[in-house]
Amino acid sequence: MIPPPTVARGWRTLSFIAFVVLALTVGGLVLQHLRHGWPFSLHHGMGTPGHTPSAGGRNHGAPTAAHAVPGRAPVAIPRGQLDAIGVRVVRVTREEIGQPVRAVATVALDESRVSHVHTRVSGWIERLYVNTTGQRVSRGAPLAAIFSQELLASQNELLALRQNLAHPSTAAATQRLLDAAQARLAVLGMTAGEIAQVERTGRPLRTVTVVAPRAGVALHRGIAVGTAVDPSTELLTIADLSRVWVLAEIPEGDIPNVPRDASARLEFAASGRGPFDARVDFLYPTLTERTRTLRARFVVDNTDGLLRPGLYGEASFQAGPHAALTVPRDAVVDTGETQHVFVVEGDGRFVPRLVTLGHRLEERVEVRDGLREGDAIVASGVFLIDSESRLRASGGTGHAHGAPPQGAPDAPPQGAPGAPPSAAGHQGHAGHAP
Repeated sequence: MIPPPTVARGWRTLSFIAFVVLALTVGGLVLQHLRHGWPFSLHHGMGTPGHTPSAGGRNHGAPTAAHAVPGRAPVAIPRGQLDAIGVRVVRVTREEIGQPVRAVATVALDESRVSHVHTRVSGWIERLYVNTTGQRVSRGAPLAAIFSQELLASQNELLALRQNLAHPSTAAATQRLLDAAQARLAVLGMTAGEIAQVERTGRPLRTVTVVAPRAGVALHRGIAVGTAVDPSTELLTIADLSRVWVLAEIPEGDIPNVPRDASARLEFAASGRGPFDARVDFLYPTLTERTRTLRARFVVDNTDGLLRPGLYGEASFQAGPHAALTVPRDAVVDTGETQHVFVVEGDGRFVPRLVTLGHRLEERVEVRDGLREGDAIVASGVFLIDSESRLRASGGTGHAHGAPPQGAPDAPPQGAPGAPPSAAGHQGHAGHAP
């Protein structure tokens, strides 16, 4: 059935009117949004980019670009909601701090007292005098006996030259060759006593003895009887433990508090040795990337042998007291890469601001950059405000639609405990952050 022309014209007219009404409605909403009048606008309570609404139309306490927090945006929350989520506002204060810097300490070998023993000739181990790791040896004590064809041939050459000394016509030339043969045996590792024994007996030694270059403890034994060795083979590692190093790992934030000649109290409870004082011998030029710590080295006497390499303890540096800005520990949001706090502006906004931390106390933490004395910051309820700040930075509207204007019933009274600082209290802060 074909509809009458009058009915068709009526439907077209209604469709056109509906389209016009829809277009006008959408256009009005967009225009209202751009004028910041729409109640759920992303800009509501935050102002246009580059502008911070405040009492008197001035920009108070806005952070500089250096202190802007990536992924965070300012938020404005009504006073009633602040009380509900337990937000507490405190002032940044300056106080004298001088708490000792504590660092994990480890006993290590003194690298200047470690010897790696090698043979100077190729051969085979026929006898081993150090059979266990940890065995103590004295300087000059025998470590291993090595059979070497090269040494045997050099000894026979020495004996043949000694026989030629009997001929007066060639005695002078033979003596020079004899001296060279003796020097060659010494270079190859034979001691003066072994060379004299060969010359006295007239028989070559089958093996040459490798002796300990220093007194100490055998820390590594890489050979056994019958092992083929050459000059690149490490036979033993001998370490003198009568003096050791203590390495303290200073946290990155405490490095400025530890000078190069600082003294520290060292304590190793498991050693059976009481706490003792020592002075820093060396500060390493680079940080340990994995732990973000700076290594300080102490040289410690260990004649009693109680400080064993690998032992853990604690180093306490006495840092001098100094005046510093401090805030509660709970006021700082630590993302792992950056740290920031929320500063309360005069118009009731919470602005995230990057800070540089210093010395960490029990309940407070030093702030070296990013804040000034007297700034109002959020001390509790920071997690909820940080969540709202991330949501706004990502384009969401959050759960709070902005603080009421100054003088509204829900606005926090100026000067009240826990209230945001007044605009007058921040004169000179416009467009500037510490």
